[in-house]
Amino acid sequence: MAFWTNCNGYSRRDCLQIGLGTLLGGGLATALRAQASEGTRPQTAAKSCILIWMDGGPTHYETFDPKPGAPSEIRGEFKPLSTKVPGIFVSEHMKKLAGLMDKIALVRSIRHDQGNHGAGNHYMMTGAPPRIPVGCGAFVSFHPSLGSVVAQEIGAPAGLPAYFSMPSMSRSGGPNFLGAQYAPFVVDGDPNSKNFRVRDVTIPTELSIDRFTDRCDLRKEVDQFQRLLDKNLADPALGLDEHYQQASKLMQSKQAQAAFDISSESDKVRDAYGRNGFGQRALLARRLVEAGVPFITLYDATWDQTVAALIHDLDQRGLLDSTMVIALGEFGRTPQINKDGGRDHWSNAMSVMFAGGKTPGGQVIGATDRQGFAAVERVLSPENFTSTVYAKLGIDPGKILYAPNGRPAHLVSDPTPIRELMG
Repeated sequence: MAFWTNCNGYSRRDCLQIGLGTLLGGGLATALRAQASEGTRPQTAAKSCILIWMDGGPTHYETFDPKPGAPSEIRGEFKPLSTKVPGIFVSEHMKKLAGLMDKIALVRSIRHDQGNHGAGNHYMMTGAPPRIPVGCGAFVSFHPSLGSVVAQEIGAPAGLPAYFSMPSMSRSGGPNFLGAQYAPFVVDGDPNSKNFRVRDVTIPTELSIDRFTDRCDLRKEVDQFQRLLDKNLADPALGLDEHYQQASKLMQSKQAQAAFDISSESDKVRDAYGRNGFGQRALLARRLVEAGVPFITLYDATWDQTVAALIHDLDQRGLLDSTMVIALGEFGRTPQINKDGGRDHWSNAMSVMFAGGKTPGGQVIGATDRQGFAAVERVLSPENFTSTVYAKLGIDPGKILYAPNGRPAHLVSDPTPIRELMG
């Protein structure tokens, strides 16, 4: 039985991805512009967020909201599993997460009215519904995404972008009017591969360090022309100079490259995460958190083993209190099982998993009805979800953003966090 599927539509490659190119092509240099507005990070409960995005919409029945009392054509073939917290049950394949339920909060009552992938992705990734109807496979951006807002508001440690997405960018994971400097830096390779390397971080293999330095020096000579020094004139070359310099320093910095050296992890740790693409990306996300990166999206999932290993590893390293781990998709799935043995789109009910960032664990917020048709208790919205993420990171969800033309926009139209998650 398929847990979730994508509709046949546009390829993810239709989405503009930042971070794929050479130094002079502007990949990492562009992403590093997110550091332009540096400041003191707020002393809040959460310093980082790892968002595990399950594109296609994970079924709530076969993950965090099983319905054993429903008819077989609704409850499905999997049994409920008791967890470490008495009275909380998950689907039988969530065995490792069940053992960590004291550290996990489940929200079972988020619902909305955007029942296709493109629209649902936008709503959950931004907290704003699409302004116009969009196609199921669409990549749309009407409002800045969670990661882009965090990149602007919090910034990043020296030499690293503030916002990563692996192995691709979500349909609506971009910056919209905030600007390309707040787009995610995409790490599209497979960290499980022996030949894994992050493009734009290591010097191209065909270049020696001397040749690389010579090219950087040549660029400096080419750039010796009049700059428009008044920043109010928005001369893009002014920003490019600084960020190319940062990118070239990163390529030559052993300390910065160490964050991406996943081979330095022990076999025991790598095995715990799972020797597959998703498992090793989750491990890389933990390394980026250690380096101070505030927002990372993992845009795929093989679920139980890896997510449990990530939560446990963060906890053992003393990082769980300051790092949120969130798992969700764009909506849930239909009560009825279709002719292909799967479930169809269903935005009336969905489950979201929260852990870390001092989120009170061992609790369930809200509920669906007895057969899982709809959220009926403590009904919550995507706006409540995004407001919670912002608030736990020390960002005011009621803030007003301004586009370059001066047009104001609410960060979240209903800036009300989910109080049970705030700690």
